[in-house]
Amino acid sequence: MVFEVEEIVGPFELCHCSKCRKSTGSAYAAMIGVSSKGYKITSGLELIESFTLPVEEKAPGYTTYFCSRCGSKTPNPKPDNEWFEIPAGLFDCELPNSPDRHIYVDHAPEWEMFYPDLPRYTKLELRKKRKM
Repeated sequence: MVFEVEEIVGPFELCHCSKCRKSTGSAYAAMIGVSSKGYKITSGLELIESFTLPVEEKAPGYTTYFCSRCGSKTPNPKPDNEWFEIPAGLFDCELPNSPDRHIYVDHAPEWEMFYPDLPRYTKLELRKKRKM
């Protein structure tokens, strides 16, 4: 699936809500706001499937989109608002801005907040370290 976006409008959020954590299998979902105007899927539309989690507390429910061939997340194929969010990891290009904020931090797992100073490695550095 390939898509195009003309305008990234933000925000660029790291969402710790339980729905985002479950859908990514991680501590948060990195989501960036884009304008619906100028957004289009250029190939692979027929491969996009969706799953809607029923409303638990109050509307709306939660819908996630994914590729039926590889299982990776995809953007909403037919957004109905002026702007919507796309998982930041789906962009193959450099993004023009960094995350603006963490949201729903009251839902963050304990282990995620306690390690802000862990070392960071590039792919090459990690390969070298693992060979030692």
